[in-house]
Amino acid sequence: MAPNATWAIESPATNHSAGFQIEDTMSSKTALDNSELKGNGLTRIVGNSDALGRVLDMVRIVAPTDATVLIKGETGTGKELIAEAIHKCSNRSNGPFVKVNCAAIPAGLLESELFGHERGAYTGAVARTVGRFERANRGTLFLDEIGDLPLELQPKILRVVQERQFERLGGAATIHSDVRVICATHRNLAEMIEDREFRADLFYRLSVFPIELPPLRERPGDIRLLVQHFATDYAARTRKSITGISEEFMRALSRHTWPGNVRELQNFIERSVILSKGPVLNGSLSGLTYTARASAPVTLEDAERSHILRMLQQTDGVVGGPSGAAARLGLRRTTLISKIRRLGINGSRSLASPVRAMA
Repeated sequence: MAPNATWAIESPATNHSAGFQIEDTMSSKTALDNSELKGNGLTRIVGNSDALGRVLDMVRIVAPTDATVLIKGETGTGKELIAEAIHKCSNRSNGPFVKVNCAAIPAGLLESELFGHERGAYTGAVARTVGRFERANRGTLFLDEIGDLPLELQPKILRVVQERQFERLGGAATIHSDVRVICATHRNLAEMIEDREFRADLFYRLSVFPIELPPLRERPGDIRLLVQHFATDYAARTRKSITGISEEFMRALSRHTWPGNVRELQNFIERSVILSKGPVLNGSLSGLTYTARASAPVTLEDAERSHILRMLQQTDGVVGGPSGAAARLGLRRTTLISKIRRLGINGSRSLASPVRAMA
């Protein structure tokens, strides 16, 4: 994702003729540009769908407060943009906006990254280091991919969110920090709690104000605006004189399901602009055709149920043991049993043999 990419604005009405001119999106009316949500350098959000509008309404409501926010949504839906919008529309907008990707930092280093460490706290700690919570004082800390937070660190996160105090690694002094926490995840935290991979008390503390971001397939009306925006942006970056977009190309983009959401669309438009040779953008649709066939209209839950059923049929309903379904699926026996109950497989007519816990 480009560092300054924006995934959401309300652009002018699009001309749906065979090829339409790309409007100047920077001068268009922005969905967040009103008295409630003004701020210096406010991230622009592209789109005018009802689904996106409901999200922005939630941003308007929660931004002026200090409530902890949990942003949920599929990968590529723009969770970081919404977190940044909440920060910039809040009373903390003049403070720092510090980001941490919990999945990108090794578990052994994450505690030091979050809370800092004193000199000599561990081998290689040659100087005191200030952690992210301390850097975000009087601002906002964005914990991305909170579902990947190691279980042993979760009580410490719970404490600092509730009490706003912590100690550096290897230190004894208690540090007080005035931080607003915004989290994001694409994972099902409720299911992780059931599998004992995420603490219930931390989940309830983080989800004071949950916001669910819609996938791009649920806001198809925004695809034209996003394509227009990204085409304008990348044409300027690559210094190409692209003045229009083929309607056939646009219709193909609108029909695609975009399993990678806005990030996938953005990357595809960037590639199309780079490959373009004329003033009208008309990229190759072969990649989209293949992906569209691979993305059958089946929910993740249906696919998971089907796969588990097939494995249970192969093992005659045996879940545990070295040759059981759990071992073949690479899951713990208790985790698979939990999924079987959640998916309603026990009473399924498609399973010839009854589910048995042990071989």
